[in-house]
Amino acid sequence: MVAVESNIDEKMHALALKLIPGVGDIIAKSLVMFFGSAKEVFKKSAAQLVKVPGVGPQTAADIVKKRDLSKAEREFEFVHKQGIKVFYFLDDNYPSRLKAIPDSPIIFFGDGNLNLNPARILAIVGTRKCSEYGKELCEKLVDAVKDQSCLVISGLALGIDTAAHKYSVDLKVPTIGVLGSGLKKIYPYQNKTLAELMKENGGVLTEFISNTPPDAENFPKRNRIVAGMCDALVVVETAIKGGAKITAEIANSYNKDVMAFPGRPNDEYSLGCNQLIRENKAILINSPDDLLKDLGWKTKGAKPIQHSLFLELSEEEGKIIEILRQKKSVAIDDLAFALKMDQSYLSLKLLELEFSGFLRALPGKCYELR
Repeated sequence: MVAVESNIDEKMHALALKLIPGVGDIIAKSLVMFFGSAKEVFKKSAAQLVKVPGVGPQTAADIVKKRDLSKAEREFEFVHKQGIKVFYFLDDNYPSRLKAIPDSPIIFFGDGNLNLNPARILAIVGTRKCSEYGKELCEKLVDAVKDQSCLVISGLALGIDTAAHKYSVDLKVPTIGVLGSGLKKIYPYQNKTLAELMKENGGVLTEFISNTPPDAENFPKRNRIVAGMCDALVVVETAIKGGAKITAEIANSYNKDVMAFPGRPNDEYSLGCNQLIRENKAILINSPDDLLKDLGWKTKGAKPIQHSLFLELSEEEGKIIEILRQKKSVAIDDLAFALKMDQSYLSLKLLELEFSGFLRALPGKCYELR
């Protein structure tokens, strides 16, 4: 075991917990919050573990039986040797946008020059079999946000994802690809060189350990990170059953802004976009200017707006505001969980922000930005 950080042991236990079959991210985070740390979880009996909401007898028995650190130790040796960054949900470097998502990964890894909390994040997704028109739209989208302090995120797949990443590299816009495999198994292989170029101003992320192959079941998990990380998601081209359409629906469930370019009814890879628009799951946009206008982002070449009032906020208040920016409304229980903050203390902070005019209280102990 290589001690490279003060809380490396805690992160190793968190990874080992995540690797136990039947323990997903939601249960893993609930266990950590209930007992105070991942390390403490591994000390508990099955009788103690079943006291945690959502943990049944079988899961508790599996945790007691299969709590083995050896695989996690090997992974952290790789992480240390390769200079990989580790993002644990209780650490300050964990992306604030993901903290507001219930099923966000308890721990994940990143390689590159990564800023996961920029002013704006735009996800660009679409079919692997994109047209030249689709590639052109990607280039125009990236060009439109290059002066917006914006990060472009996608899934490093062939087609639209590749176009979004490639044009971001060309135009020097930060870009991050979320993988459905481990860092030793960059997929698709055609994009290995592109992934290396992206590391100069962005990079790649994955929740999977380094030797994980690109199995089919990994990609829906990958898609939820793309959806959870962004402020807005644009579907360029997709079929009715395309992965990009699934990502858009996940983003909708997270209350993200979803947009889509319409296409001709007889074009296979416009059908998914048209359906999203028809079902009110995506806003119709005809150009990148529509995107900027609908999101309230400044037009190309303008300087970012300076919110002088927000400079007066404390770090805790700033985190509250950041989470509320990502959702239409948030319950106080969810805020307390995301912020690791005592609920009575959080209530006081929320009241102060309400009196200052930053937010408003809603029925059911929910809050939203004014």
